[in-house]
Amino acid sequence: MIWAFLCFLVAFQGPSSEALRHIQAGTEAEKKRQFNVAITEFREVTRLEPTVPDGFVRLGQAFLENHDFGGAIPPLKQALKLNPELSAAHQLLGYALLAQGYAAEAVSHLQKTDDKAALGIAQLEAEQLPDAVVNLQAALANRPNDPDLLYYFGRASGLLSKQSIDALLANYPDSARAHQAMAENYYVLRQMPQAEKEFQEAIRLRPDTPRLHLELGLVYAGSSQWSKAEEAFRAETKMQPGNAEAAYQLGNALLQQGMMREARAELKRADTLQPEMPETLYSLGKAASLEGDAASAEKAWMKVIEIEKTSDLAAKAHFALAGLYRKQGKMEDAQREMTEFKKLQDTATRPEGPQKQ
Repeated sequence: MIWAFLCFLVAFQGPSSEALRHIQAGTEAEKKRQFNVAITEFREVTRLEPTVPDGFVRLGQAFLENHDFGGAIPPLKQALKLNPELSAAHQLLGYALLAQGYAAEAVSHLQKTDDKAALGIAQLEAEQLPDAVVNLQAALANRPNDPDLLYYFGRASGLLSKQSIDALLANYPDSARAHQAMAENYYVLRQMPQAEKEFQEAIRLRPDTPRLHLELGLVYAGSSQWSKAEEAFRAETKMQPGNAEAAYQLGNALLQQGMMREARAELKRADTLQPEMPETLYSLGKAASLEGDAASAEKAWMKVIEIEKTSDLAAKAHFALAGLYRKQGKMEDAQREMTEFKKLQDTATRPEGPQKQ
C-alpha cells in the first residue's frame, strides 16, 4: 500500500491559548516521531475546540502516522461532519478506509482529492478496473519509477484484460478471437500442440486477421519446426509487409534452416522497417558471418553491444565477436571480447546478497 502521509500545518481560526499550547506540543511530538504523545495532545485540542474541524484532522493524521488506521477514522469523519469540504480530511480518511479494507467507501472520499495514485488503488480494490487503470496511469506519468505504482498498474491492467477475455470466451466461445485468446494462453503455458490447434482454428475462421499467422509461426519456432514456422511467417509478411517483427521472424526461420542469402535479405528488410532492433542486428551479424562477410558481421554485433551493453544478447555478441576475431588471427581482440563475455556471464549468475529488512 502506498502511504504518502501529509505533513501540513492547520490554520486554526483563533484557538484558545490552552488549545494552541497543545497544538504546538503535538506538532513537536510529530517531528520527533512520538506519535502516541501527538495523539494525546491533539485529542486534548479536540476537547477544547470541539466545533473546529482542524483539530480532528490533526488527530486523524497522528493516528495514521502511528499506523493506527482504525483509530484515525472517527476523528476524520467528525472533521468532515463539521466541514464537508476539507480536501485533506477526505484524503486522510480515504487512506484510513483503504487500509482497513473499505475500498468502495475510500473511493468516495479520494474522488474529492487530487491523489490519483490512492484513488486508483482504491478503485482497483473495489474492482472498478477501467477507472483504476486510468488513474494509475495518470499517477505513473508523474512518478514513472515508483515500484508500488508499477505493481498496481500492472495488476489493474492484467485484471481488466482477464475480465475482457473472460467475457469474450463466455459470450463468443466459437469466434476466431476466442480461439486466438485460448491459443495465446496455451502458448504462455508452453502447451504447443494445443496452441497450434487453436491458432489453426482461428485462421480457418478468419484467415485475413493480422498477427494470427505470426503467432502460429512462434508456436512452430518454439518447438523448432522451422519449415512450418517459415511458412507461417511468410504468410504474415505477405499480409503485412510493413510488420518489422514478422520480417525478423521470417529471416530468423530462414537462418535456422541455413538459407543465408534469403535470411539476410529478410533481416535487412526488418532492420529497415525498425532500425536498430538488437535481435535483428544479432541475427544479421550471424547471417553475414556464415556468408563470410566478416566486416558486416562485426558491424552488426558491435551495434548490438552499443545498444544493449549488459544484456544476455550483448554477452552473445561479445562471444560471437571473439570467434570472429579468432578466425582472423586477431587473438588480442578475441581475448578482449571473451573477457567481456565472461564478465557479463559472471554478473548474470552471481547470487544476490542478503536483503535488507
